[in-house]
Amino acid sequence: MSQLSMNEMTTYRWSFEEDVSHYKEAGIDVIGVWRQKLSDYGEDRGIELLCESGMKVSNLLWAGGFTGSDGRRFRDSIDDAIEAVELAAQMHAHCVVLYTGGRGAHIRSHVQRLIRDAMAEVVGVATELHVTLALEPMHANCAGEWTIVTDLDAACCVLDEFDSPFLKLVFDTYHLGHDRRILNRIGQIAGRIAVVHLGDARLPPEKEQNRARLGRGALPLQEIVDALIAAGYDGYYDVELLGEDFHPDHYFDLLDHSKQAFGELTRQHAVGRSV
Repeated sequence: MSQLSMNEMTTYRWSFEEDVSHYKEAGIDVIGVWRQKLSDYGEDRGIELLCESGMKVSNLLWAGGFTGSDGRRFRDSIDDAIEAVELAAQMHAHCVVLYTGGRGAHIRSHVQRLIRDAMAEVVGVATELHVTLALEPMHANCAGEWTIVTDLDAACCVLDEFDSPFLKLVFDTYHLGHDRRILNRIGQIAGRIAVVHLGDARLPPEKEQNRARLGRGALPLQEIVDALIAAGYDGYYDVELLGEDFHPDHYFDLLDHSKQAFGELTRQHAVGRSV
């Protein structure tokens, strides 16, 4: 049965400890963990807190940057990704979100080789530890230094190349939902989705992401969720909201609204199962 998860990017200004506490108080017991917050709190302490609270981890954000677009050396980015995989194994995270890194000044063939070599090593470690990697395609307008994977076709090509049950996709409605043709693709790729990131938007993405509360934007979220469930996806829906509309003073209300909106998106399917 599909479950609601709250991503720590949504409550950007809260600490890791505050996120765990307030999510639980709101009746949300699945969390998308942001590595920076966990590191600030202390990884061992954080894992212990998750265990004590009974929180499950839908996804761990993030690993990658293999092209050096974020300023790191190639070897450092691989080692960091391996550390993320090992951390995910310790906390029993459902998956680790993966970004390839942007093209930068590299020629395309060199970028592809860097990504292929790095991912071969990281996928190998993930396979040994039984940790799923989730490659995220991003809208081209805001992919920038994050990734060269800007559509489903490119993401599926990477998955096809490695053909591993431990390499899947992130389906982010903010990045993919602006093209209504995506509805016709969901049936083909549902089995390859590790986690869904839920976000709405009033306008197409720009360089800086500016999301909207669920149901307050123009994306066909109901149709997307209906298509995902019809295709057999029954995993986590991780609410990831960031942008100029989200202020710390509104975080408690945002949790309640997200919970209510998710209930409305999935209600008819829950009723159908109970009949």
